[in-house]
Formats: sequence, structure tokens, C-alpha cells
Amino acid sequence: MRKAAKNDGGVVTKAAALNLPALLSQVLVAFTIEFDNEAERRIPHWTTRHGWSAGSATGGFGAGPWLVSMAMWLNCMQFVGEDGIRVGELEERARTPTNLHGMIRWGYVDVAPDPGDPRAKPPRGDWVIRATARGRMAQEVWRPLFGVIEKRWEERFGESEIRGLRESLRAVLRQMDTELPDCMPILGYGLASCKLEKRRKAAESRASGHGNDVESESRLAVLLAKVLNAFAMEFDGESKLSLAICANVLRVLDEKGVRVRDLPPRSGVSKEGLSVATGYLAKLGLAAVVAEPGAGRGKMVRLTPKGAAARSAYGELTAAIEERWRGRFGANVIRGLRERLERLVGGGTTETSPLFRGLEPYPDGWRAAVRKPETLPHFPMVLHRGGFPDGS
Repeated sequence: MRKAAKNDGGVVTKAAALNLPALLSQVLVAFTIEFDNEAERRIPHWTTRHGWSAGSATGGFGAGPWLVSMAMWLNCMQFVGEDGIRVGELEERARTPTNLHGMIRWGYVDVAPDPGDPRAKPPRGDWVIRATARGRMAQEVWRPLFGVIEKRWEERFGESEIRGLRESLRAVLRQMDTELPDCMPILGYGLASCKLEKRRKAAESRASGHGNDVESESRLAVLLAKVLNAFAMEFDGESKLSLAICANVLRVLDEKGVRVRDLPPRSGVSKEGLSVATGYLAKLGLAAVVAEPGAGRGKMVRLTPKGAAARSAYGELTAAIEERWRGRFGANVIRGLRERLERLVGGGTTETSPLFRGLEPYPDGWRAAVRKPETLPHFPMVLHRGGFPDGS
């Protein structure tokens, strides 16, 4: 078992000390943020600026849809072709739920009964989802962006390095008999991944017309998400707490207490996502939100003894599953995957991770106006807010 190298603040300082899902997450989140930054630059859109309550336009108010993240392409828009798709078929194809109400409200799709359906009141599952003009505009931008960002990564990290990472991920996935979604699921109550049911093998699913296309399954972000989903399914099946809440919140808390304002940069997760997480932990008696001494209205979050035990259990279970994977998929396969991920993650912080070289936002992008994190999430915090990987 690898021993964690920590500084005085308890923060992991070496990629070799990170567990496998944390490594997968940091690489996937970095890719997603770079993808989202480029999409934001190219898609006319509107959004609530950080700190503002009113929408401000890019390209004129109403010229584009509300800005969302890469996940909403992967769990929704990639499946909405010219003829649309039935509501009941979308989740089957995506293998995970989307935020359909949000996608309607944000201007990407319309949902209505099929004009060719002779029934007076067809069930909602037989209604058809069709892209709006704004949604089609976004599709045209999103579709080639995977290739654009992967090309940048090949130039930045080396073509052989990225090709090797793809092959390491495929080496794990080839040994799985479970169909997995192309993206991380939107987190539900307790920040748990939406239930992922076991599906048919990929070859059988594609043959029946329900699988995703070969191009999608060769994308780096998709391969990363599939392997991380598989780990999360195993973890969540054995833990009372989700991997998302353990990796992003329990990990950075201790019994002495951490200031609430320090949690976002320390975890890489938005304050909105952290608020949900700390409230859930407090409800379970695993953490307490208390006044910060001498700070007026400032708050701190500290683990209770029960919470400290849960944090230890998280570390033990992730280590046990990784060791289990060595036996199941091959020690050399997992070792090779770890080594390639570690080279990309580096020290795992803003100053020490090569991943941050591509994360500088465009000057007019929304991320340019918010505080930069010290690290990236140890598990993607995908929420209904738009699917951003850090819960923004």
C-alpha cells in the first residue's frame, strides 16, 4: 500500500500518494475545464456572472443557450440527432440520466409528442426530444472539440504519452463486462452517483443499435470517465458514503476544523457543492459546523470522531479496491495506468501539476473572475447546475 506524503496542512503533495480515482479525476477534470473554456469562447451564450444575479450576454442576450459543461453533451446532446430521440430512449442510450428539465429551460432542446403518433395522449416516455436552433449551434461547436483538446494535449504532453494513456485505459475496460456511461453521472442525494445498472457487453449493445459510436468510445475523456465510473460503482457499493463526498470533503477535513472559506481552494470544489456536502455530513453526525474563533460570523467545519473514522475507512477502502484491481486486471496494467496518470498530474497542485498549464481561462471567461483552486477535485462534482466538474 502506498503511503501518503503530506505537508503540515495534511494536503497530499505527491501524485504517487494519490489514490487511483483521484488521479483519474484530476486528469478528467482538467480535460473538461479546458474543453469548457474553449466551448465558452466559441458558443454565443448567456450566464449569470459570478457575483451577479442577472444574465449578461455573449453575442447579445438570447443569442445562445445558457452555458453548460461537457457532461451535458455526453449525457444528452450527442444523442439528439436530426430526427430527435424519444424521452424513454435517451437514458438507455446515455446509460445515465440527464437533466432534461434543465436542458429545456436552458434552451438546448424542446420536448413534444411525436406528430406521427396517432395516440391522443402518448406517454411522456414516447415524446420526442429535438434540438432547438441554439442547441444545434452548440452541437456544431462541441462535436469537434474533443479532437481539438486531445491534439493540444498530444502537443503539450507528447503524442506517445497520450496514446499510451488511452491504451492503458482500454486495457482495463477490455476486461469489464459492464456497459458504462461516457461521462460522470449527475450526483444525487448524498452526492451519490445515480444508479448505474449493469448493461450488456459493448459489442452486443452496439450490434443492437443501443451503444455509443466507436468514435465516442475512443475519446480520452470518455475512457477516463468509464474507468472512474467503474471504480465509483465498486466503492459506492461497499461504502455508506459516496466516493464524491469522501474524496472531496472528508479528505480535507480534520477534527481540529477547517475554515469554510478555505474549503473551495483546498478541495477544488465550488462553495455550492461544498455547502451541500457539509450539510449532509452534519446531518449524519460526521461533521459539525461551528463558529470560527475570533472571526465574527466566520464558520469552521470539523470532523466528529465518527467522521474521522469514516475518513479512515475511505482511505482503506480505496486502497483495498485498487489492490483488488491489480489482481483482477493485472498488476502491470494498473501500474502502467498509474504511472501515466502520475506523470500528467505531477504534484497535484497549481504550482506542481502539468495539468494546470492548459487551464488558464480566456480573459472574458467566467473562470477568470473566480478564485483559482489550489488543486483539482479528487472526484468530479457533477451537479444539476449545468454539469461542471467542480460543482460550479
